[in-house]
Amino acid sequence: MAFRFNFFIDENENNEPDTNDKMDLQLCSPKQKQESAEKSKQAADTVADSSLRLSTDKHQDETSKKKLCLKAAKEHNIPEDLNKVLENKVLETVSDLYYINMSAVEMTCLDGGDEEGIVSKSVSSHSDLIPGVYEGGLKIWECTFDLIEYFSEAEIEFTNKTVLDLGCGAGLLGIVALRGKAEKVHFQDYNSTVIDKITLPNVVANCLNESSRGDSGDRKTSKPPLKRPRKAECLPDVLTKCRFFSGEWSEVSQLLLSSNKPFSKYDIILTSETIYNPDYYSALHDTLAQLLDRNGHVYLASKAHYFGVGGGIYLFEKFIEERNVFRSSIVKIIDKGLQRCIMEMAFKDSS
Repeated sequence: MAFRFNFFIDENENNEPDTNDKMDLQLCSPKQKQESAEKSKQAADTVADSSLRLSTDKHQDETSKKKLCLKAAKEHNIPEDLNKVLENKVLETVSDLYYINMSAVEMTCLDGGDEEGIVSKSVSSHSDLIPGVYEGGLKIWECTFDLIEYFSEAEIEFTNKTVLDLGCGAGLLGIVALRGKAEKVHFQDYNSTVIDKITLPNVVANCLNESSRGDSGDRKTSKPPLKRPRKAECLPDVLTKCRFFSGEWSEVSQLLLSSNKPFSKYDIILTSETIYNPDYYSALHDTLAQLLDRNGHVYLASKAHYFGVGGGIYLFEKFIEERNVFRSSIVKIIDKGLQRCIMEMAFKDSS
């Protein structure tokens, strides 16, 4: 089967191998992390100092204006007719996970199925990112797979945990948590179109097809993936664990904390490729601080630097240090192609 990956590769980046190829990734010992990151971090420190100052000076006067433009939060209900959610969808697989083929979704959106108009705007602007309009959720970005690999390597335990997939896009990280027997998994993306057309169908498809996988996780021996979704007879129990939200981070945080529905803070927050824009660091940091359980952990995947946008792992690391709320550690570095990293965060006063 030909997989369609919509990775954004900056023209300044080196070409990287297909995500389907097995990468030679190693967990970092403290010594390896220090040696591998030293040169990148030295350069990044200079960039971080200037970028943070520039970001603060440039945008301080625009804070009130930006607040007026925050995208309102919304909870998306799971439709009773799951077959309609998957109607006319074609399934593909990656890392043993089902996901909706984007070509048909894009065509549907261009034909009027996208109330936000993000697909047409993305096409007309030739851009995968339109700040404040479309934040890239229709693409599956490569650091997602780095983080999925890390879950297995580090034996991250999801059983009975409450999990948030923040900036979820396709929702693959949250789906992995569901398969890991998480007690609750919530999904958030900036765009409502992404939640309705991509995230929710992907979660439904994986829940309905879970039984077809059997107990084997070996893709060499498991049955070929279904091109067409299974028919739903009833709401799978696993879907009752899920909630779906769209909107800007601070707005979603306020919605959750002020809701009449029972809400407990998250044991684990997962997020990938969400720190590309330094303008968003404050909102992201505050959202993590508000929604993470006191003894919880954040697992964040990112490129070392995002050309043309300015963000990156070391810049965000410096931002965290200055805020003095979280402790952070880069637990894995991938040096193949453009450097990518996995960061773990926890409250400084946590056990």
